[in-house]
Amino acid sequence: MVKPDKQQVFSIGSQTAFSETALQVFRYQAEHNGLYKQFVDGLSVRLEDVSSIDRIPFLPVEFFKAHNVVATTGKPQITFTSSGTTGMITSSHHVSDVSWYEESFRKAFEIFYGAIKQYTVLALLPAYLEREGSSLIYMAQDMINQSGNADSGFYLYNHQDLYQTLLRQQANAKPTLLIGVTFALLDFVENYKLDFPELIVMETGGMKGRRKEMIREELHQTLCAGFGVKHIHSEYGMTELLSQAYSKGDGIFNCPPWMRILTRDTNDPLTLIGTGKTGGVNIIDLANINSCSFIATQDLGKIYPDGSFEILGRFDNSDIRGCNLLVS
Repeated sequence: MVKPDKQQVFSIGSQTAFSETALQVFRYQAEHNGLYKQFVDGLSVRLEDVSSIDRIPFLPVEFFKAHNVVATTGKPQITFTSSGTTGMITSSHHVSDVSWYEESFRKAFEIFYGAIKQYTVLALLPAYLEREGSSLIYMAQDMINQSGNADSGFYLYNHQDLYQTLLRQQANAKPTLLIGVTFALLDFVENYKLDFPELIVMETGGMKGRRKEMIREELHQTLCAGFGVKHIHSEYGMTELLSQAYSKGDGIFNCPPWMRILTRDTNDPLTLIGTGKTGGVNIIDLANINSCSFIATQDLGKIYPDGSFEILGRFDNSDIRGCNLLVS
């Protein structure tokens, strides 16, 4: 089976094109990803019987913790690793061609927010900056570089500097994106208040053990009051994915055209359920061309008729993730 190229994946414009490409990727990965092939064979799934995306087997995300999930013999250009508390086994995503990741997050951001060059990009991501291998830091650094703005940059705990930068951006009427880990955004608004309604505040989720978890409504209400904005935006992504979904408010996410969310029965992982019902979140990410594009996560979610979705929590006894684990 021929592997789809970037042009095919990132130009998807219809459900038919998505389904056809997803099936092509499935057959390619079932032949070239040894681990996924074992998984598919273990389920007694014959490739010729998989004629629609709802029959594709989804690899449990936990496999990224103990195995090299790759569909290529090429050496990884970069390995992304998940965050975790002391003693926790973390995931590794070996990326043989990082240009797939770059094209995915650049195109997805432009679809939802327009050209990055128009923004000042401010990244308040201390927990991620303080370790190696963060895919979020890689994305944020690229966005900062692509913005071409001298005021764009990272912030650790220098909240006073960030406050002055935000005031300057507001005075200059410069479109500004502040992307931050949840606990750091809360730390900031405890000491600084803004009335900056044009600011895009994008939380990446996660208290990283620094604060008590909060329900989404309470968190967003606190951040809205602190920054003087009407809505809090969110990014849904993870180490094991090369694509992200975005929410412009109320925790309702939308995917780029090469990414799709499905939900599975919580008691039968091989059975998909329809819209409006809470289930385990399965993700098709066609940008994962060189690893695995079909992943069964430990998140719980609900899909709406228009294809948007909401994350409602985690399965019991699952490792706490850093991205959007806020229970609504």
